[in-house]
Amino acid sequence: VVLELNQVINPTYGTMPDQQNLQTPEWVDFDDKPDSLFFKDGQRRIDFVLVYEDESKKMAHKRSDRRKQKRKRQVYESNLINNGLQLEATRSVLDEKLIFVKVHAPWEVLCTYAEVMHIKLPLQHNDLKTRDSAFNWFTRLFRVDENIIKPEQEFFTAPFQKEHLSNFYIQDKDTFFNPATRSRIVHFILSRVEYATKSNVKKFGINKLLDTGIYKAAFPLHDSSFRHLSTDPNCPSERYLLYREWAHPKNIFKLQPLDFIRRYYGEKIGIYFAWLGFYTNMLTVAAVVGVGCFLYGCLTKDNCTWSQEVCDPNIGGNIIMCPQCDKVCTYWNLTITCESSKKLCIFDSFGTLVFAVFMGIWVTFFLEFWKRRQAELEYEWDTVEYLEQEEQVRPEYEAQCTHVVMNEITQQEEHVPYTACGKCIRMTFCTSAIFFWILLIIASVVGIIVYRLSVFLVFSATLSQHISGTEAIRKYLTPQTATTVTASLISFVVIMILNIVYEKVAILITDFELPRTQTDYENSLTTKMFLFQFVNYYSSCFYIAFFKGKFVGHPGNPVYWLGKYRNEECDPGGCLLELTTQLAIIVGGKAIWNNIQEVLLPLVKNLIGRYSAAARSEKVVPRWEHDYQLQPIGKLGLFYEYLEMVIQFGFVTLFVASFPLAPLLALINNMLEIRLDAWKLTTQFRRMVPQKAQDIGAWQPILQGIAILAVVTNAMIIAFTSDMIPRLVYYWSFSVPPYGSHSSHTMKGYINSTLSVFNISDFKNASKPFSPWFGNQTTCRQVYRDLRYPPGHQHQYEHNIYYWHVIAAKLAFIIVMEHVIYFVKFIISYVIPDVSQKTKSKVKREKYLTQKLLHENDLKSVKKNMGKIADKIIKGADSTFRPKAE
Repeated sequence: VVLELNQVINPTYGTMPDQQNLQTPEWVDFDDKPDSLFFKDGQRRIDFVLVYEDESKKMAHKRSDRRKQKRKRQVYESNLINNGLQLEATRSVLDEKLIFVKVHAPWEVLCTYAEVMHIKLPLQHNDLKTRDSAFNWFTRLFRVDENIIKPEQEFFTAPFQKEHLSNFYIQDKDTFFNPATRSRIVHFILSRVEYATKSNVKKFGINKLLDTGIYKAAFPLHDSSFRHLSTDPNCPSERYLLYREWAHPKNIFKLQPLDFIRRYYGEKIGIYFAWLGFYTNMLTVAAVVGVGCFLYGCLTKDNCTWSQEVCDPNIGGNIIMCPQCDKVCTYWNLTITCESSKKLCIFDSFGTLVFAVFMGIWVTFFLEFWKRRQAELEYEWDTVEYLEQEEQVRPEYEAQCTHVVMNEITQQEEHVPYTACGKCIRMTFCTSAIFFWILLIIASVVGIIVYRLSVFLVFSATLSQHISGTEAIRKYLTPQTATTVTASLISFVVIMILNIVYEKVAILITDFELPRTQTDYENSLTTKMFLFQFVNYYSSCFYIAFFKGKFVGHPGNPVYWLGKYRNEECDPGGCLLELTTQLAIIVGGKAIWNNIQEVLLPLVKNLIGRYSAAARSEKVVPRWEHDYQLQPIGKLGLFYEYLEMVIQFGFVTLFVASFPLAPLLALINNMLEIRLDAWKLTTQFRRMVPQKAQDIGAWQPILQGIAILAVVTNAMIIAFTSDMIPRLVYYWSFSVPPYGSHSSHTMKGYINSTLSVFNISDFKNASKPFSPWFGNQTTCRQVYRDLRYPPGHQHQYEHNIYYWHVIAAKLAFIIVMEHVIYFVKFIISYVIPDVSQKTKSKVKREKYLTQKLLHENDLKSVKKNMGKIADKIIKGADSTFRPKAE
């Protein structure tokens, strides 16, 4: 039962009840205790702080507007007091225009709303015996010192009920509700107290007051400075301990004190850092295997036969390649690609296949073990069977509620912002806008492709490529390499710019869509932002992996883009090295840019705020004023942190077959990311309102979708982007009779066998190179492995039998690899339960205790009452059947 109290509601914006009907906060002066977290009496704890600017000192607004704002605020504060909260107002030490209203929730209010919100509180100590892990001795080396941050006591908990108060584990009323729970309860009240009505629509909630500028800020207090312990003996200085043992860079290799984080910041923050830490730990295994595959490629590159043939002056030196563009490009020698072929041997090796299969299985282990870990946290943090309260309507939604409809459930009239037809039009417009912006992203990718095609002509004409040339720069700076690197850099810059634009566009579209609740808002924005970022980040990689060099025709009949630009060709070794370069630049650049941005922006803003107050620094400043100078966390909270990590997860899984070092880069980034996020929360931002969360929300199905897609993309990269399948087909079939001339399986002759021959006399005038042909050779070789019949053959320039063998092998490989990995994923998902047996036992034990403790007294009282009733019935029966006295 919600505490029913007489509320004074402002009936309209234009009328105002008598001033004496309003209750006002107590006004006190600052007591020069900078670390105090209590009212001036030193007894009542500050659970929340509201900040506003004194209307009498505002000069920017009209007097009538200032009077209206003051009325709403006074009514709101009066209703807070009527709801049982206690308020104390203090003028700012540094800025006399600012007023700080401190909010305290008494015991009775906490108990009432703890029952309303179904908050779980401790019943008794957890008496289940836990066995130490076999790795406990090892993990102890990386855990936070238990003498500094003591492990939390484990309790069995149950939803709080005032009538069963005696059954709960209450040692001290002041500590029974911890500060995070107290803040959450107060915020629940602040979000639901009314301050006005207009056109029979009630206006309520601190969020609306913040949006309209009536209040400048609302936040719970940090309990101390992060630099030193609090001077107040009643303060636990948890913020200082979090900074020293969690956020400080010296702890980069330590495990996170998750229970301590959850106690201070709430479950929503705790579950994010738990997921990020778990993901980072799992990346350690992937990084080790990836580095092993990379080292395997480095060690075996010298034994790469096809690369040796490219670099051999007697083989590659005698192979003349056809021009890679029309007219301005010249003939060139295959040995120019010697260095790139050596690098390609590192990434395009048997280790790549092993690593791709491993990552397909790794991602399944990661998701399945995370479900188990998440189930443990749900139990330990009391979010099992967490009952979500009906969410408050967003102020933006409420403000647009002008249409009256009949509710089918309650059969009562209610206000909505749009009719059914209006909602349909709104959704159609939003969907169209989303597709328009996605097409715009694709257009930017096409622009990069056009840049690649056009700039390749420039590099080809600028970088001299005579067959007899031996300049050292030619070994490393080929037109293909120069085009790849510059295009990747430009692509990264375009991606970063579009990210800024699309973030604002996604928010505008979601605002226009007008979701009813904050959860609906975040889910809608999550879908849009991930869709935008998916296309933005991955489209260039998909182009290089699956489209570049696949539809180019042949030298005598090339395919043109837009009727003007000749389609791009891959390097003779394939496009895998280019995909690797693209991934390295985007993944590395994104990590560096995000970390710099996350650190510098809040730091610079806070430094400016401190500098502006430097002249008044000699004054003693209270804790609430220190916290006001920090940055607000933002409405979306952890949304961007999750988005950044999920995009990174896509890079680590979707294209890992081309870049085995991606997990290592992600591991290094995440180790820094954890501490940077911790540092930001602890030192640069106001304390967040603690919120409940069972899991990572909408990001879980997105991760599962990426994991499924990753198997397909990696199989296709190995089949179509890598040169592995053509080499295997040559080794097992075309190096020996009847197709080959070698007596045993070998890779010798692979290069000569796969580079198709073209007669230079068959060049069309539009594509014939300006540079004259020299020597007595009449043919050149195609750059890409198109596997065609030579000139003079009855099917000249048509695909040969080798080509069809390779296509069949690629399709068979994709089918086999996908089915094997999906089958293994299914087995792993089946074998690993989502909830461990230990957690199931704890849940059952807690339910049993709840039943026993909370209902045992009721049963006793029922038995006692039934016993009295039975006695009366028996006595009545005796008097009825007793013979009358003579």
